[in-house]
Order: sequence, then C-alpha cells, then structure tokens
Amino acid sequence: MPLLAACGGSDGGSKEGTTSGKDAKKILPAFVAQNVVTPDIASKNGSASGFTSKLSLADLKTSVPQKLGKGSTIKIMSPFWGSPPKGDNPYYSAMNETIGVDIVWQNQDGNTYDEKLGAVLASSDMPDVVVIPSWNMGGKIPSAIISKMADLGPYLSGDKVKDYPNLAAIPTDAWQYSIFGGKLRGLPQPSPTVPGIVPFYRKDFFDKEGYEVPTSADEFLALAKEITNAKAKVWACDDMKWTAFNSFGVLSGGEKPLGWNLVDGELIYRVETEAYLEALEWTRKLYSAGVVHPDARAANQGNAGQRFTDGQVMMYNQNISDWWGKMAEQATQNKEFRISGMDIFGHDGGDPQLWAASPAGIFAFINKKASKAVIHDVLAAANVAAAPYGTKEYMLTNYGVEGTHYTVKDGVPTKNDKGNQEVLNAYVMLALPAPTIAHPDFPDIAKEQVEWQQRMGAFTKKSSFFGLQITEPARYTSLSNDFEDLEDSVVRGRKKVSDMQQAVSEWKSQGGDKLRDWYKKLLDDSGSAQG
Repeated sequence: MPLLAACGGSDGGSKEGTTSGKDAKKILPAFVAQNVVTPDIASKNGSASGFTSKLSLADLKTSVPQKLGKGSTIKIMSPFWGSPPKGDNPYYSAMNETIGVDIVWQNQDGNTYDEKLGAVLASSDMPDVVVIPSWNMGGKIPSAIISKMADLGPYLSGDKVKDYPNLAAIPTDAWQYSIFGGKLRGLPQPSPTVPGIVPFYRKDFFDKEGYEVPTSADEFLALAKEITNAKAKVWACDDMKWTAFNSFGVLSGGEKPLGWNLVDGELIYRVETEAYLEALEWTRKLYSAGVVHPDARAANQGNAGQRFTDGQVMMYNQNISDWWGKMAEQATQNKEFRISGMDIFGHDGGDPQLWAASPAGIFAFINKKASKAVIHDVLAAANVAAAPYGTKEYMLTNYGVEGTHYTVKDGVPTKNDKGNQEVLNAYVMLALPAPTIAHPDFPDIAKEQVEWQQRMGAFTKKSSFFGLQITEPARYTSLSNDFEDLEDSVVRGRKKVSDMQQAVSEWKSQGGDKLRDWYKKLLDDSGSAQG
C-alpha cells in the first residue's frame, strides 16, 4: 500500500490532502465484529444487514455490561429537525444514567445549521462536542475541524478501541472516512455504500392499472406519458434528476472527492462526462413532455413525498428511509397505499453502472480543548449509541424507556406521543452501529429495502477516491458550487444543455484543470483507500 503524502508533507497535520496506506493503518481502530446479535439477513454487496423478526424485550442482549462514563458534564451542539424537547426529560435522564455522564444538548435547527456552524467553530467558546453532517462540510469547515478538533487516535487507534466494543464493531471504511488532516478526529455514523436514492413508485396504483415497472430510460418516458392525466391532477413523476444520474452512470455528486475518477489513466470530474449531459437531457425531456408535477418546476415548492402519498405523482426519488417512512405514515390514513422501489435501470435497458456512496454521513467531533476525562466520557456515550439492534442499549437509544416512551405489542415497539417528542435526533448523532435496517411493524419493508440494496450493490463500483476524507486546497473549495443550481435550471428548460457545456469549459479554465493536477498528484502519492 502506498504511503500518505498530504501535499505539503507527511507529518499528518497538513490541512490539505488525505491519508491512506500505511499511515492510515497506524491510525485506524482495530475491527472486532459484534456477535451479540445475529441479523436475519446478512450484509452483502455493501448493503445494510436486516432484521425481520418480531421484537421480544425478554430476549434483548446486553452490549454494554458496565457503565463506562465517569460523570463528566458534556455540552453537545447538534442539528435538530423538528422541535427540540426540554433538557430535563425522562429520555435524556435515562440515557445519561446508563452512560454515566451528564450530557447537555445544544440543539440547533438542522435546516439552517450551516450558518450556526461557521460562527461556533470560529468562536473561542466552542462546546465539548460538535456534530457535523458531511453536507455541511463546505468552505472553511474542514480546516476548522483539523485545527480545532481533538485527535482520537490515542484513545481509539489499534487495540485501544476494544475498551469500547460497540465502537470496535464500526466498519473500518467509516473510520477511514473519519480521518481529517492525518488524524482520527470523527466519530462516524456508518452508512451503506450502495446508492441511497431509490426511485419509488405507487405499487397499489401500478397493480390496479396493470403497469410494468420500466427497465430503461425510454420505457420510463413512455410509461410516464401513459400515466399522466393533468385534468385529473395526476402526473407520472416528480423531479427525477437523482435517478437519472444513477441510470446514466454519472459519478457521485455532493461530496467532491467521489465526483473524480481515474479512467484510462486520465482523471475526470463528473461534469465533464457525456453521461452527465445525457442524464440532464433525459430529465429535461420528462419536464418538456409535461409528465413532471408542475410544483416540481419551482425546484423547492411543496414536497415530493406529499404529492406521492396524495396520489398526485406515481413515481419520485428519495432516500431509502422513505420506504418505511411513507408506509408507516399511510398505514392508518390509506389502507390501500403501497410503496415500492424500482431497481435502478441502465438507461439503455442494460445493467446500471452505479457508484459507491460515502461510508459515513455524519460525524461527532470533540473539542481539542476537552480534558481526557471528557473525551473518555464522550466515547462512553458513543459506545452506547453504537449498540447493535437487538440489544437493551439500542432500544433505549432509539425508543427510550419502555412504558414511558413506547410499548411493545405483538413484537412491535410503538412510540407514544412522549416518545415521538423526546426520542429523536439526540444520542444517535454521536455514533451508530454498522448499517442496519429493522422495522418490526413492517418486516416485509425491511426485507425489500435490504434486498434492493443487495441487488443494486452488485452493480456498484468504488471510484478512485472512495472512502478518503480529502481536504481540497481552499482556493478550489467553491469551484463547483454553482453546478447544482445550473443543473436544476437546465432540466426545467430555463437554461440549455449548451449553457452547461459552457459552464464546464469555464470551470476548467478557472481552476478545474489545476484541481485535476492536484488530485492526480494526490492519487500518485497516496494511492486509494483500497491500496
């Protein structure tokens, strides 16, 4: 395996570059699988593992036999979607008691977290822990992580992680992705590496009308024209850009390193490929054919999932979590409702060429000014949060206190109103177990989700920079920022495909070609995470 060379030296403290090969091996925690619980469906092809059995509280295992926390008070800033509960609620109390800490949550609105994050990281009064999703890591955030967050290597590298068995069971790829500036700084939430966006369809509607699930871009368009009946306020689909990118084999967007790949000795960026333009052209065709719901034209008007459950659109794409989310939501409102996910088709009707997603999506970072005692207690908390499904600690972390926050009937745990208000967005933000899907209320959905991931995983490749946390030189960090808005304008017919070609040409001359050289040197010096 090649050595690290973060452009600017291999001392591991550089603010640019990445860490792989032997340097990463010295830093990474040992992997020790948790054998406390055996899943019903094992992970395969980068999928989550699945649980389809009924839940029995009497059979829950223990993964944290003794309290590891030593009583520190820990302030944690974390994004929160919804209304945060009061700080002295029974859920927080039970979790803190189990861990042996006093965690004080400083919840911030997840929708405007970007704005808050920059200010807090720049201040001298940073909390003990800051949770940062990967989608909030633009601009100067990565260099702030490197300069302000603690090195967890002395506590977790190699066999040291065995003090925290649930953290030791987190997949190595997720830890590799938690190395920032040559040091292990993040506590990861591992995620499946198969694509996370599913093209969903209304199975109840398809079954009733006798529609076949499309297996090519042409079939999708033809079916979409057949389904659409604007007078009856029924449109075939919502914006399908994300599915188009997958169907046409476009390199991952969002996280810039994954947008680069070595092809026949040449490094290319996603926007330079024919596949990228073809995907935009096809999505544009859907809009111009009038098969996309009119509200989707505004890009951010209304909610695609709502239009789907209302029966205004029959197909939309969204994160795989909507598979269960929509089914659970509609179970009491519309007994006929049935959601399913179609396999991503290759645009020409053949197999798709899919690209692996990042092995972790959200990280918790510890302030480097934190005392050793605080760091140990944060790790103790993360060790409870990372407990696997089927354990007492998992149930407490994800459902709260039995009787107070949830009840179990016929093997199905159900949160009450108090559970829904208090048990969300909290301790799970510190760490998660290896990717798991379990829905005791809808075991068939869990099975379908995992099997979809396994089928799609068979067509998923890792690009050259998969699994590497790369800090680009500051001068390039905003170079690609305008592409997403331009994509949306092109597919909606407000701009032409030629406008995108022009933007790509400008991107090259304004730094894209120089950034390519930087990535090429990085690959030559560091190698990939796979060696």
